[in-house]
Amino acid sequence: MSLAQNRKAFHDYFVEQKFEAGLVLEGWEVKSIRAGRTQLKEAYVIVQNEELFLIGCHISPLATASQHVLPDPVRTRKLLMHAEEISRLIGMVERAGYTLLPLNMHFARGRIKLEIGLAKGKKQHDKRQADKEREWSREKQRVLKAR
Repeated sequence: MSLAQNRKAFHDYFVEQKFEAGLVLEGWEVKSIRAGRTQLKEAYVIVQNEELFLIGCHISPLATASQHVLPDPVRTRKLLMHAEEISRLIGMVERAGYTLLPLNMHFARGRIKLEIGLAKGKKQHDKRQADKEREWSREKQRVLKAR
């Protein structure tokens, strides 16, 4: 079940591989995410000291769940993955010029997981071509449906 999606990522980047990572969250953040008060639009993933961190993910605090703490909606959150996967991702990002993007936040076996995409940036002409193809497929569907 998807909790939040980053639709802009597929518009701005070619996503080549997807990985699943766990998140280190506080209690009020889990309640807010379950209530659907999270946004991945401006978020990105960075590598620091051979660890992955999610930056810019906005989780709006619930008034009822965060009375005893001072919530920071855009704090840096650590991502949890196996060491081999992290080292492989670090190699791709540093050597091959890839970017790590959060694509989707979802439940997996009762836990909140983040789907990360290994992506390369699109140029402006690539974006225009993708828009043309999308509109052409919509037009084809309309013509086939009218028959």
